Amino acid sequence: MTGSMQQVKDEDGSRQGSPAAPSASQTLRIKSEDLFRQQREVEIDHQGRIYRLRLTQMNKLILTA
Repeated sequence: MTGSMQQVKDEDGSRQGSPAAPSASQTLRIKSEDLFRQQREVEIDHQGRIYRLRLTQMNKLILTA
């Protein structure tokens, strides 16, 4: 998964920070192919609650609790 994490560049094209610790001015980007890894659904544990992120037949994303 780490191979496709990208840093968001500032307007001048310079990179800021690292992908593991994005600052308030940048966003971590993960490709959905890396997140799903040949699956159609992943579970996300957020503060002890499990969420399901699914790929639909139309390749849309649905997040449910």
